[in-house]
Amino acid sequence: MVPALAQQQLKPVEIQAPRLETDPRETPAAVSLVEAPADQPGRERLQLDSALMRVPGVFTQNRYNFAQNLRISSRGFGARAPFGIRGLRIRVDGLPATLPDGQAQVDAIDLDAARDVEVLRGPVSALYGNASGGLIAVRTADGSNTPPGEAVRLTGGSHGLRKIHARQAGRSENRSHYLSASSLAFDGYREQSRVRKHQFNAHTRMESNGHEFQVVANALDTPVAEDPGGLTEAQVDADRRQATDFARRLDAGQSVTQQKGGLIYRNDNGWKARLHYSRRIFEQQLPFPGSSLIGYQRHFYGTGVEHQGNTRLGETPVSWLAGLELDRQEDDRRRYSVDGNARVTGRTANERQHATAAGAFVRGRAGLTQALTFTLGARADHVEFSIHDRLLADGDDSGRRRFREGSWMTGLNWRVNKDHNLYASAGTAFQTPTFTEFADPDGSGGFNPALDPQQARNLEIGARGARANLDYELALFRVDVDEEIVPFEKNGRTFYENAGRTRRQGLELGLTWYPTQRLTLTGAWTRADYRFRRFVESGTDRDGNRLPGLPRHQFYGELRWEEADGLFGALELRAVDEVYADNANTTRVPGYTVINARAGNSWRLGDARELEAWVGGRNLTDKAYPANVRVNANGGSFFEPAPGRAWRAGLAVTF
Repeated sequence: MVPALAQQQLKPVEIQAPRLETDPRETPAAVSLVEAPADQPGRERLQLDSALMRVPGVFTQNRYNFAQNLRISSRGFGARAPFGIRGLRIRVDGLPATLPDGQAQVDAIDLDAARDVEVLRGPVSALYGNASGGLIAVRTADGSNTPPGEAVRLTGGSHGLRKIHARQAGRSENRSHYLSASSLAFDGYREQSRVRKHQFNAHTRMESNGHEFQVVANALDTPVAEDPGGLTEAQVDADRRQATDFARRLDAGQSVTQQKGGLIYRNDNGWKARLHYSRRIFEQQLPFPGSSLIGYQRHFYGTGVEHQGNTRLGETPVSWLAGLELDRQEDDRRRYSVDGNARVTGRTANERQHATAAGAFVRGRAGLTQALTFTLGARADHVEFSIHDRLLADGDDSGRRRFREGSWMTGLNWRVNKDHNLYASAGTAFQTPTFTEFADPDGSGGFNPALDPQQARNLEIGARGARANLDYELALFRVDVDEEIVPFEKNGRTFYENAGRTRRQGLELGLTWYPTQRLTLTGAWTRADYRFRRFVESGTDRDGNRLPGLPRHQFYGELRWEEADGLFGALELRAVDEVYADNANTTRVPGYTVINARAGNSWRLGDARELEAWVGGRNLTDKAYPANVRVNANGGSFFEPAPGRAWRAGLAVTF
């Protein structure tokens, strides 16, 4: 929620995640708007979890392994991903970052340029199509709300952390711009975990006679992102900082370059359109021998148009939205076999993979009374996958699969009074397998004919509002998923199958309290139960088992103090309950509590310059805990240990 004090000074905030722009308090869904890490001085800004930790229902892992990417789950969706983001939609400045096959990466999001982050929890396929177990929408700064001028920020800390960021912003009567560049070097806590990462982001906005154009461009260059691999419990006990033997011998890790550009247009008549294109070149050596050296060149492009309007049905005012979207992914993929001494022994894959997603959607909101609002939406999607095998060494893996899916959602919002709202909602969502999940375990090649999309049904009730200096949001949810896609191991390789049925249910609570003008207390608590309801794995009944990798309880709390003259301090606490590392629930990973802190000050140097300095510490109690749990990993290599106590310091100059 937006701070109560800020509401007195700023224009009303509108959120865009539900597509019909609206006040977040009047949306019949669990949606949170959080300030970007750039507005929270002293933060590391290494991964997107800096903004997501304070959102209930969202669980993040893997912030320190840049070769595997941040893992994000919302109400359990996304937890099965061995790397990257699956099951959730990611959008940046209104442009999709999720591919048509349902995969996404967040490594190209520039946290230093982020303006705010919207999080919509629960299945939302009726809005965004495939893989919509939730939505994370990032808006970057365009210069319109940034003080004009230049700024340079330097950060250094434990384990070889070095980062420099520079930005330049400007605005005039009808245009604005924001340019930023950053360079990160981090040696890492564990062996074989070094990263070098460079980013550039540009966002410009122009207005003229009721028309608005936004042009965005960004570039990512990660020449080195090493992967130390997962450890067994015995290896963790022996040496938490070690990498696996094969990770060292094979120099496991990845390199990535990506360029992306986009155009967003809107006008005062309710029309909005977007175009985007990105090119990504990727190479990765996984931390084990065999068919483990992979690479691809990807082209991802698409367009969308939508129109928003207002009308009346009799005496009832209705706001409506209708739109079309078309996106395409083209991957030129190759894969090689390597031995234990990192020698390439042969090519195992040479494929062209194409995925196309087309969707048409409509959404309406009717004001039944002054206090009661009804929302209804639907979407039709066509998703098509094709593979052209150019190797044909072990049979023809070529194939094609098509899915036609329909989704709906509905909601009711009751404005109890000007400060409090109650809502109820229901909806459906679908998630197709991704390219990497389609492999046929019987070895015959082509797509696995037995693997189908999973289907979700969501029920939710909630409340949000403000009382005096307290903002709150509360949600109770239940999600039943049929044909849940889960991994299993066969002959040392991961394949996927439909598990039958799972159930996710729980409670999410978010609070922000302003006891004084300088003091802010923030809390986010999630109590959830995620279980298999109908699943037989390798002849063993898993009914009633908990979904691995997901805690029943998690809590985030922050106490932040800010003086008018720039002095600030913050204390954070993150508590995570135990999880299981496998479907069988035989390996229990204990919970943990981590305490972080940061403090600093800023000084005005004349009329046009400002100096800011800060220090911060993570894991102040030196707690031993896993930064990531590799679910169902081979040989019990479930654990990626997190760093112990770590320090950082920084300096920023604004001109």
